[in-house]
Amino acid sequence: MQETEKVEKTNRQKWMSVLAKADTELLNMLWRDLQDKPSWTNIRAPETGMVMVRGKAGGVGTTFNVGEMALTRATVRLDSGISGVAYVQGRSASKAEQSAVLDAMLQDDRYATATYTNIIKPLEKATKKQKVSASKKAANTKVEFFTMVRGK
Repeated sequence: MQETEKVEKTNRQKWMSVLAKADTELLNMLWRDLQDKPSWTNIRAPETGMVMVRGKAGGVGTTFNVGEMALTRATVRLDSGISGVAYVQGRSASKAEQSAVLDAMLQDDRYATATYTNIIKPLEKATKKQKVSASKKAANTKVEFFTMVRGK
């Protein structure tokens, strides 16, 4: 039983990460194209605030404040009783609400497969493509330094 719960948690962490990092325009397009959407009520309407981002130099040592970042959160409940939550970077109330609804849909057996196939998979693919493109762009600007020895 515990293994199953751990797997489900891992899957939820994965789709929450995908939704949080998703391009807003692509998410809006995929949301519009989604055929079977449930009814929901807002438990916590989308609200925007600021959070302090902390970091560690080189990933180790003491933490320091990098700066503040806008964050929007939302919580919804589907008519089936399943709740969804989302926290997204920025001020997009629609992205936060859509992500919360999608989180709940992915937990509901009635919507999970279609939502994963039609929303999460395309978002994952787009994110991977964007990462590869950014890596190639960064590699093109790579500078190699070398030292020439004088004398002898």
